[in-house]
Amino acid sequence: MGGACGYGNLFNSGYGLDTAALSTTLFKDGYGCGQCFQIVCVNSKHCNYGRPSTVVTATNLCPPNWYQDSNNGGWCNPPRTHFDMAKPAFMKLAYWRAGIIPVAYRRVPCKRSGGMRFQFQGNSYWLLVFVMNVGGAGDIKSMAVKGSRTNWISMSHNWGASYQAFSSLYGQSLSFRVTSYTTGETVYAWNVAPANWNAGMTYKSGANFS
Repeated sequence: MGGACGYGNLFNSGYGLDTAALSTTLFKDGYGCGQCFQIVCVNSKHCNYGRPSTVVTATNLCPPNWYQDSNNGGWCNPPRTHFDMAKPAFMKLAYWRAGIIPVAYRRVPCKRSGGMRFQFQGNSYWLLVFVMNVGGAGDIKSMAVKGSRTNWISMSHNWGASYQAFSSLYGQSLSFRVTSYTTGETVYAWNVAPANWNAGMTYKSGANFS
């Protein structure tokens, strides 16, 4: 599924090339997936002229390297905050051969086109859903699924940006309740998948965080 958030192809999932892998401190066991950060190069001769900023989406984990000092190779070791940026995003800030640059950053709202996307995996008794193209804070704290013949069923966090329900939901149209990790706001995505949904498919909703 591509990366520690499970977004797979970053163009198909709505994120493109302006992305970054987060250090453990920022990744938060996957709850940092989808968050957006405005980043600017500071105090480096490699900064691009005018110190432009760019906005990246968290799509992966930069794992710690305990064999290296945190200031010399172990850039993603806790408690450091570090962004391992995709090359096109990094080049908006600095000359790419610089490698490591000091930055200032802040969380910003995620601007997305269209609604959230739900990719299904699983089997007859287990539904695993990867949620992508999330607007607003970009992250997810909790989810629930509702079949056309069931009440709301709470889903547990599996890994990255995926949530699971141990229920038999084949043959039912599915709706989702999604709650943001950062803001606590809840959005309902009704009738996302038809009754003949299949694992391996991605379904687009009309709902998103603003």
